[in-house]
Amino acid sequence: MRLGFDLDGTIADLHGALALEARQLFPDLDPAVLPNSAALDTAPSPDAPDNDAPALSIGALSPRQQKELWNAVCGRENFWESLAEIEPGSLKRLYQMVMDHRWELLFMTSRPESQGERAQIQSHRWLVKHGYLTPAVVVVHGSRGKICSALHLDVLVDDRPENCLDVAIDSSARAILMWRGDAGKVPGSARQLGIGSVSTMDECMNILEQLDKPGSEGGVIDRLKRLLGLGSSGRRRDAGRGQVTSGR
Repeated sequence: MRLGFDLDGTIADLHGALALEARQLFPDLDPAVLPNSAALDTAPSPDAPDNDAPALSIGALSPRQQKELWNAVCGRENFWESLAEIEPGSLKRLYQMVMDHRWELLFMTSRPESQGERAQIQSHRWLVKHGYLTPAVVVVHGSRGKICSALHLDVLVDDRPENCLDVAIDSSARAILMWRGDAGKVPGSARQLGIGSVSTMDECMNILEQLDKPGSEGGVIDRLKRLLGLGSSGRRRDAGRGQVTSGR
């Protein structure tokens, strides 16, 4: 199989790093409204005027505060190497699976540049540090679907619904949505396009391993839909837990 994996929010804990930085920059803010999600594709340029801040809600931060937050993190030396792994040990396991099954895997990220090394180099070193010893990393801006199509990928794992929708619309690959929030709030458009969701890297890797088992019937698309519980009824089975939840 040829796989693509997003980094931030899927494997690397950018959200926690942003929340920590926001608490330091804006100590009067209620911690409950600080960022738990952010879209890197719309991170403001350090040179952009204040009225060009992205149309993006990061907790209760104003556009000016959002810009200040991004300027602060991008001003840090090798910021991208400082992030934690969301699920410690998951990259080490993923690397072993890729080696055992002879998969091809590409990490994709839309990280803006910070001080220090280029974002690609920082990402490469971060992956090696956390156990993925031979990473291939590309910094991309644009449709993940077109990238998947050009690279003939089979599966993309990403935490942003819009990226998964790009894959469903612009490629023959299948997207797995890494959704760590309330399962009932997965966007309906994702379900309608047959995009299944997982809540952990462990669950995702279990599905990928089953997908690649010898003797599996059907093509990659059909097998992945079955493993994600995407049937004609619009219901999905929670992998590994045996619970069925409504797809509506």
